[in-house]
Amino acid sequence: MGTLRRRRRALLAAGARLAHVPARVVVAGPSMLPTLADGDRCRVSRTRRAAPGDLVVLVDPEDPGQFIVKRVVEVVPDGIVVAGDNPGASRDSRHFGAVPRELLVGVVRHRYAPRDRAGPVG
Repeated sequence: MGTLRRRRRALLAAGARLAHVPARVVVAGPSMLPTLADGDRCRVSRTRRAAPGDLVVLVDPEDPGQFIVKRVVEVVPDGIVVAGDNPGASRDSRHFGAVPRELLVGVVRHRYAPRDRAGPVG
């Protein structure tokens, strides 16, 4: 029952916050190495559609005040299954299950900083 309540709270928070979601994110932590590193800055296309392989920004289903960046592994009827590129350092669908599509903020399209790593991501 606690998981259902957390997801319900996350959905409500997501709906209230989407108008204020940044079109840019700063990656925090090592969960997306080697694709994205701590401190990378990325542009995000706001959308509720994602396909396997896409890097996405989500409202954290366990902490609705935070956003997370993960890779879509699979699209299922309940939502999307996501994983970090660095499984040993990632909290992802292995921990919290499929993520409701309502928590999808957008797809990461481009890293703009640091300059030496700038370019499309995916």
